[in-house]
Amino acid sequence: MENRACFEAELIPQSPRSFIKLLKVNRELLVTQIRNTQCLLDNLIENEYFSTEDAEIAAASPTQPDKVRKILDLVQSKGEEVSEYLIYVLQQVSDAYIDLKPWLSEICFSPSELIESKVVVNTDPVSRYTQKLRCELGRDSKFIMSYAQKEEMLLEDTYTENVMELINFSNESLGSVGDLASLLDSTTGVINEDGETVFVFGDAGVGKSILLQKMQHLWAKGELGGGAKFFFRFRCRMFSLFKESEVLCLKDLLFKHNCYPEQDPEEVFAFLLRFPHTALFTFDGFDELHSDFDPGAVPEASSPVEPTHPLVLLVNLLSGKLLKGAGKVLTARAGTEVPRRLIRKKVLLRGFAPSHLRAYTQRFFPDRALRAQVQTQLEANPNLSSLCSVPLFCWIIFKCFEHFHAAYDSPQGLPDCSVTLTDVFLLVTEVHLNRALPASLLRRNTRSQVQTLCAGRAALQALGRVAYSGLERSLFVFDQEEVEALEVPEEDLQLGFVRAVPEAGDRLSYEFFHITLQSFFTALFLVVDDRVGSGELLRFFGEWRTGGPAGPACPRLPFLSLRCLAGGGPSGEDPFRNNDHFHFTNLFLCGLLSKAKQKLLRHLAPASALKKKRKALRAHLFSSMRAYLKSLPRCQTEMFNQVQAMPTFIWMLRCIYETQSDKVGQLAARGICANYIKLTYCNACSADCSAISFVMHHFHKRLALDLDNNNLNDYGVKELRPCFSRLTVLRLSVNQITDTGVKVLYEELTKYKIVTFLGLYNNQITDVGAKYLARLMDECSSLTHLKLGANKITSEGGKCLALAVQKSKSIFEIGMWGNKIGDEGAKAFAEALRNHPSLTNLSLAFNGISTEGGKSIAQALQHNTSVRIFWLTKNELDDEVAESFAEMLEVNQTLTHLWLIQNQITARGTTCLAGALQKNTGILEICLNGNLISPEEAKTFEDEKRIVCF
Repeated sequence: MENRACFEAELIPQSPRSFIKLLKVNRELLVTQIRNTQCLLDNLIENEYFSTEDAEIAAASPTQPDKVRKILDLVQSKGEEVSEYLIYVLQQVSDAYIDLKPWLSEICFSPSELIESKVVVNTDPVSRYTQKLRCELGRDSKFIMSYAQKEEMLLEDTYTENVMELINFSNESLGSVGDLASLLDSTTGVINEDGETVFVFGDAGVGKSILLQKMQHLWAKGELGGGAKFFFRFRCRMFSLFKESEVLCLKDLLFKHNCYPEQDPEEVFAFLLRFPHTALFTFDGFDELHSDFDPGAVPEASSPVEPTHPLVLLVNLLSGKLLKGAGKVLTARAGTEVPRRLIRKKVLLRGFAPSHLRAYTQRFFPDRALRAQVQTQLEANPNLSSLCSVPLFCWIIFKCFEHFHAAYDSPQGLPDCSVTLTDVFLLVTEVHLNRALPASLLRRNTRSQVQTLCAGRAALQALGRVAYSGLERSLFVFDQEEVEALEVPEEDLQLGFVRAVPEAGDRLSYEFFHITLQSFFTALFLVVDDRVGSGELLRFFGEWRTGGPAGPACPRLPFLSLRCLAGGGPSGEDPFRNNDHFHFTNLFLCGLLSKAKQKLLRHLAPASALKKKRKALRAHLFSSMRAYLKSLPRCQTEMFNQVQAMPTFIWMLRCIYETQSDKVGQLAARGICANYIKLTYCNACSADCSAISFVMHHFHKRLALDLDNNNLNDYGVKELRPCFSRLTVLRLSVNQITDTGVKVLYEELTKYKIVTFLGLYNNQITDVGAKYLARLMDECSSLTHLKLGANKITSEGGKCLALAVQKSKSIFEIGMWGNKIGDEGAKAFAEALRNHPSLTNLSLAFNGISTEGGKSIAQALQHNTSVRIFWLTKNELDDEVAESFAEMLEVNQTLTHLWLIQNQITARGTTCLAGALQKNTGILEICLNGNLISPEEAKTFEDEKRIVCF
């Protein structure tokens, strides 16, 4: 309406507008709404409209309204040009005069060419603070510090987005996230309108922190979107650095631990309180809050000015008691519980798919020859490629390759055999210790890994003591006093394994470069310290138990409880608890105590002690696997003894794989007392498939394996090769699998010809993959169920699959929901249906099938006596198709369920179907929900219970 009024005002001839009069008429409005006079004075002086004396007269007024009145008086006395310029400043410096936006729109102010040519300097404290924030955050986020901390890489040259998936509270996929700006988009993926937090979670090393750094960098350049004027970033672990007695007000938490305003912090803070939606917060590592929570001890902190403990401020920021409406992005490791009422979106960060890995390799190795060497080794070693699906491990592996290539002028550097995560971290350790050598000696270094680790033994033991001391208490940051008490030399702190913590304020503190590195050093300490007995060695395996005993909590904050945040729960339950650091320690223990590492570790620890620890570990792994599987609920079906395993089972398999011992793998396989292993929603990645295969290929009976809703991708499919000879059921839906993975499935499954069920729903399979699956159907007469819904198959792939169905005498069910086979594909399936002996269930829902394709299917069903259930939901079928189905129903008496939901059938077509039911006793239901039938028309068919309209 305002724009229309302005437009109409322009059409009506008017006398020249008087800006002096405009200021006089709206004087009281301006006096009450202008809070920043300094910016006006600065600009009036800059353009020589005011003298220094004028500014001093205005500034001398006792109150802010009096200052505004004096400025208006002086401006009006100087004429129309100055009055117009004043209004121009109010318009241009919108942050400072945000309350005048409605008035400026109402008066339809448009400056003259003269005024528009004048300079406007934004000296508003809010605008200047935003600019300072952008400068500081842009500088801080520009580089990624390498793991050795001796070189930096440009974020923009290195950052590669990985797989981000929107999910609901049941962890079901809602689609992928295209870019970081979409994280803040309020139109997609919202699962709780009242929540304020975008919760990003994923496994350790999957790239949560670097994602926040990229967001920070984009905001600093003004490219993030969302309109945030403020960006405050925190690492959650910094809140554990504050002592119990420390208190802060919200203003000090924001300004002193981020960026302090150069002028008028009170005015900046007041703006933030008035407009909290202009702020964006990121909190990294929610799972790293480890405190001794006392129920009911956290007070509500609704006052932004009252000092309280920083952790109380954090809790109340997250709950919306403080700065309600501010945007928040929170990260945590997978498995961390966050109260539902806080969450607006859930985003699962999955790591690199093959396409992302190729892009990352190209960014990391711009030299074409070197990149070709790396890609050759990755392609030759699927296990190594699988490890590289985790961005942190990929980064470490690439840096190791880069180091050895530079140090020895050799293309070697990446292991060319079966690689475990322990191998990777031993390689990291070697690189760190080699980097400590004088640069002039580096090229001539010919030390073996054994010699390198032996030479650095003292440093490794010292850092191991620190890592173990922290892990016992779930502590990840160490202050100077703790480091000195553990007698860690200063030179050991400079090796690159640990780094200084900038959030600690004036106190110097340290942390390991990553949680996985702290776990590795803990395991190394437990293995090489001969004072560690079997009980202490295995203590962290107790964390495998559901609700297992927690380690001693951080003693700094014994008075705090976050149960109010979690909405209650069992006494002592820590909502932030995540055991990955314990699990990684267990994994590295298995790797270090493996037979392959005996030669290396006997130089660091007594052989007798290692043998004793190895024996204790093997016995514990076997008993744990058997006890764990026996404790799980199971479901007995006609053919299978099914057990629903949990992520803990994946960790057990990882640990067994790290041993690289066939004996341990055989013992573990003997402990599997089920023949259907369900591992859905376990956040398993491609590297986990190496561990699954390592154990499952020792399972001597036929096996069903359900890996739906994980992140296996093509590398994971390759790693499953050793166990394909056992698999009769294989479910790989929602796993980022492409045609490359489908080719592997075809090659392997046709070797053994025992697979009966193959699930590949919601992957990235195209017509190329469909052709491989058609050949699989041709060559595997055992295959009875094939699920291919929600892929990218068109009519070409549909025709190949239909022809394979037509030839098959055993196929029982085909699921093609959500592809794009269209009418051409539908006609091909119609031919396949004609007189088919075994096909019972068929879904061609959501495939773009219209009249021509629908009629072909109906006509073919007149000659079919096997199909019982047919889904044609969400196509483009009309009354003409309904009439064809009605004719079919007069002949076909074996079809029991026909779903025509969400098509274009009207009451006329429904009448034809209802009439056909008078001659059909076999059909149980025809579902017509979502068609073009009104509630009044639906009442006509109420007597026919087999017609479902609503």
